[in-house]
Amino acid sequence: MDLEETGRKIFVLQLASRAADSMKSIDEHIKKDQTEIEAARASGDEAKVRHLTTELQSLEEYKEHNPEDKHDPTSLELYCDANPDADECRVYDD
Repeated sequence: MDLEETGRKIFVLQLASRAADSMKSIDEHIKKDQTEIEAARASGDEAKVRHLTTELQSLEEYKEHNPEDKHDPTSLELYCDANPDADECRVYDD
């Protein structure tokens, strides 16, 4: 497992922990992240800026790949959108 893959899995776990705080739509979630990034920049919290920027990038990529889908995606949906061949994302037909 390379560093990028490890980072992505950690990110997915962090998103999962925020599931209870889910938004009604992906657009709402994107706006919230943009607002939080600005607040984190203003307070000098670079770690939070990096985290939120990664999350925002994943949300924007998901929205680009799924333009008709307006719901706020779960962490698994974001992960599988970015990693469709991952074991966690495989779909098996019986």
